[in-house]
Amino acid sequence: MKMIVAIIQPHRLDAVREALTAIGVDGMTVSEVRGYGRQRGHTEIYRGAEYTISFIPKLKLEVAIADSRAADVVTAITGAARTGKIGDGKIFTLDLEAALRVRTGESGDGAL
Repeated sequence: MKMIVAIIQPHRLDAVREALTAIGVDGMTVSEVRGYGRQRGHTEIYRGAEYTISFIPKLKLEVAIADSRAADVVTAITGAARTGKIGDGKIFTLDLEAALRVRTGESGDGAL
């Protein structure tokens, strides 16, 4: 099993959700996070004063998936989240040691 963790721009969430639904992914977890990468934040002007925004709002998606589906999920997220501009995000693929569905007690791929 794999855990796909993607950091994306908030306005791309609906496109990513639709792309994952289209390939048959049943669920995901979404968290609001803040951070920065190569862009190092940005400046904004509010009421005539300039402010430096160090941490940019992003969304963190987590999808647990069978090994055989991991490449498809990464491709779907990449296609839906890409704008071609700096700050599109990152995708991480991690090994998932175990999964357990609390309600039924199913484990492994059956719990996904």
